[in-house]
Amino acid sequence: MSPRWLAGALLLALAGCAAPAPAANAPSSAAAAEVNAQRIKPLATPVPVLPVTVDSVDGRKVTVTDASRIIPLSGAISEVVFTLGLGANVVGRDVAATFEPARALPVVTSGHDVSAESTLSLRPSVILTEPGVGPPEAISQLRDSGVPVVVLPDAKRMPETFTRIEAVAAALGVPAAGRELAERTRAEVAAARAKVPQGQAKPRVAFLYLRGSASVYLLGGKGSGADSIIEAAGASDVGAELGLGPFTPLTAESLVKAQPDVFLVMSKGLDSVQGVDGLLKLPGVAQTPAAANRRVVAIEDGVLLNFGPRTALVVTALAEGLR
Repeated sequence: MSPRWLAGALLLALAGCAAPAPAANAPSSAAAAEVNAQRIKPLATPVPVLPVTVDSVDGRKVTVTDASRIIPLSGAISEVVFTLGLGANVVGRDVAATFEPARALPVVTSGHDVSAESTLSLRPSVILTEPGVGPPEAISQLRDSGVPVVVLPDAKRMPETFTRIEAVAAALGVPAAGRELAERTRAEVAAARAKVPQGQAKPRVAFLYLRGSASVYLLGGKGSGADSIIEAAGASDVGAELGLGPFTPLTAESLVKAQPDVFLVMSKGLDSVQGVDGLLKLPGVAQTPAAANRRVVAIEDGVLLNFGPRTALVVTALAEGLR
């Protein structure tokens, strides 16, 4: 599978790269591509060796005795479980687990909020979650039910991708599969990075988190997760350059100061502001080189910041989109 195919599969919108700016009355030139970021390459199905006792990142020790009915409460963890080859054991999903093998499963979350009742109705044998999923009362209700609840490490940087894969595998009693998948993912990311052109001026990228329906417009910076992906794709994160934290309210002043060459957004975020044309109307956006050339790269929400086994696809897609 060629890098260019991967870019086309993951990119939902790429407007104006190396093209003249369209006339003011021209329609948006953003083109939609079929999303084949659903691509999951599972390992051969491993056999869990249980019970296992693992350290949960909330400070507890949790013993898992049965992995026959797994519920991952985040899209990122779901991706790992399916790619480990244990997808047939998953009985519920997070709303962000949109890849094809998971799509038919019942949804037990809304955003980062989990419905304890919906989750328990699926009779899980183990629940996997991560910091930030809540509310705390729901997590306590799940834990009080007697079902093992393992809180796994979050991942916001490339090295944490491999750590989390191994942690998920350990909690399910398949540590050898975890090491295999972590090594495979590490090699794929290294190969993707090796294909990034060297010796060229780095494109300056602004990651915008957009939720137009809620009037939420944020500029990503150091620690957003996107900064690590942008760096791996051979570009520079302007929010990190400005010394901003993970997410800062978007202002005209910050964008004019940053002068990004390209905007990186999530696909649903771009949809929420009515596409590229709507994006160009946000404060300060029009005063940037990215807007002048209509350079916008959109990648599916459930893929961009997962830091899972598909991370190499994201790096490749962004690198292709930037160039």
